[in-house]
Amino acid sequence: MAYVDGFVFVVPKGKEDAYRAMAQKANEVWRKHGALDYKECMGEDLHPALPEGMPADMAPNSFVDLLKAGTDDTVWFSYIVYESRAHRDEVNAAVMKDPAMNDPAWTDQPMPMDMKRMYYGGFQVEVSA
Repeated sequence: MAYVDGFVFVVPKGKEDAYRAMAQKANEVWRKHGALDYKECMGEDLHPALPEGMPADMAPNSFVDLLKAGTDDTVWFSYIVYESRAHRDEVNAAVMKDPAMNDPAWTDQPMPMDMKRMYYGGFQVEVSA
């Protein structure tokens, strides 16, 4: 089964275009080194209504609450898909050695997201369509 690195984080409003540009470059580098899929998703429906019939005590927590996102923030969920955890480790090692990762256009710029409110983890896929 596949392996997924997942991220949820905040990008301040007004910095979405800078984040998209950085993410597009990252997409190219990760895919070049073997990532199977790469997605960057900006929150759109972050307080959805409970499905009809779902008890109120089963209501999930929101990413907005997790991130302490305010009205000046956009919430993002991103993921990268690999063949396995070992493949993830190989791809990430190659990415870190890629000359693009040391390009001053990246390294000398402030991050367009709030790194202190970024959550990350690796996940083994257990069910897939």
